[in-house]
Amino acid sequence: MEHLWSPWRLAYITGANPTTGCVFCNAATDPEADSLVVFRGPTCFVILNLFPYNNGHLMVVPNRHLATLASATPEERGELIELTTRAEIALTEAYAPHGLNMGINLGKPAGAGVLDHVHLHVVPRWNGDTNFMTVVGRTRVLPEELPDTAARLRPIFSRLNG
Repeated sequence: MEHLWSPWRLAYITGANPTTGCVFCNAATDPEADSLVVFRGPTCFVILNLFPYNNGHLMVVPNRHLATLASATPEERGELIELTTRAEIALTEAYAPHGLNMGINLGKPAGAGVLDHVHLHVVPRWNGDTNFMTVVGRTRVLPEELPDTAARLRPIFSRLNG
């Protein structure tokens, strides 16, 4: 193979951002974001990462624009953890990963890509999912498109909510 095409990553690589304002605040209120949102709760939602590290990469996000966990209400923190738990269950059922990374990056030095709106990453991992493409080419190869990922996870979240 001479070429690996991934045109969906061009916006990420070039830093192009067609939206204005906070991407998570927009997703919290914009029905058009529903193509990436897999579940909405009263104070938080679960959304697919538009530039995932692996298939199934989810983020659990408060609806309210919050820079830190300390600024969240007890209800928001509780739902953040509850939806993270559901994300663990849903990803395990849908993908059977060998492990999961879960984490929050607060601030640019900590690796936050979206500044000032706290969110928790839930990333499924498999033995050997880091290969030469990731290490040498700094490129991830993902076999599943985001709409397929959303279609796989939404029914599980719906069942877990019931």
